[in-house]
Amino acid sequence: MPLSKKNKSALVKSKVDVPQLIERRRAQFIDAAIELFGQRGYHVTTIRDIAQAAGVSIGLIYQYVEDKEDILFLALMQVLDQYINEIPPIVAQAKGPVQKIVAAVNAYVLIIDGNVNATVLAYRETKSLRKERRVLIQQKELESNAIIANCIQEGVATGLLGPDTDIEMMTYQIVMFSHAWALKAWRFRSLMSVQEYVDRGLRLILAATLTTKGKRVFNAMP
Repeated sequence: MPLSKKNKSALVKSKVDVPQLIERRRAQFIDAAIELFGQRGYHVTTIRDIAQAAGVSIGLIYQYVEDKEDILFLALMQVLDQYINEIPPIVAQAKGPVQKIVAAVNAYVLIIDGNVNATVLAYRETKSLRKERRVLIQQKELESNAIIANCIQEGVATGLLGPDTDIEMMTYQIVMFSHAWALKAWRFRSLMSVQEYVDRGLRLILAATLTTKGKRVFNAMP
């Protein structure tokens, strides 16, 4: 989705204009920031704290961002970009619509499993971003959700999911289920592996909408 002039202004400015260097340097402090925001809270954490935790100077950080909100925005966008970049190639390898749904959910939850702190941070602190940036986050969310919605739509079109399947609601059931692996990690991680979580969740989510043909496909999957 093309960005409006207003949304382009929400992008993070850098005093350095070498893309590869920007990406590498920002990676040095974004992970440290996510950890600190989770431990102490976004508003209490300072740029100095982030610099210390990342082992870089405050001056270096200010070469690549203008303020702490820039770092929060980059941290949240990083995970959303991961969904958009990593899930489609995995889905593309799946043989049919049901397999694509299963592949998409597996990929989604595995990304969340590797970004638990950032996922929780998104729920806690997206409201701390200015409006233009919240809009960008929402656009990215819709873009990543469309990956799942398209798989569901294909399932309906091929008769593997029921014709009355509510695609929007099912998409968000999957999104919220996936996020719950991070939001309720204190409970689920003590009970099961991430793969068991996905398998059990998919059985529940798909049970209400798979047709007889779809159930045969799902049950035949390894």
